[in-house]
Amino acid sequence: MKANRLLIVLSIHVGIVLSGMALDASAQQSGAMANGQMSMPAGKMETPPQAGGPLPASTRAFENNAAKMMKNMSAPGYTGDTDADFVAHMIPHHQGAVDQAEVELKYGEDPQMRALAKNIIKAQKKEIAFMKRWQAGHDTNM
Repeated sequence: MKANRLLIVLSIHVGIVLSGMALDASAQQSGAMANGQMSMPAGKMETPPQAGGPLPASTRAFENNAAKMMKNMSAPGYTGDTDADFVAHMIPHHQGAVDQAEVELKYGEDPQMRALAKNIIKAQKKEIAFMKRWQAGHDTNM
């Protein structure tokens, strides 16, 4: 029963994240039109994809990271041990945040977003290390 609740919570979280990503992608693709061209925020922007054209490198990296995270979050089975299941599924979730933040550092230029990305990497790596230590000391063979 507890594992089912965890699955529901994770499913809701993933659904919210994916919905947000879809809304963001939709908003980016529709863009505000000005003089027949997409209106882009100030700053360095990658060339927007033409209809059927290649996606910018950062977009491809974000999409690849998101797919990898979802695959890795789905990989561990559920054991019925709420704590162990939580950690097993949260490690890839946190690693996904690290991977996305690294894309920001590679392609992003906004100083605030770069600082946020650095903070995310630092915090998430610390939490991943904590969870792995917990896993190593927790007997999952109930």
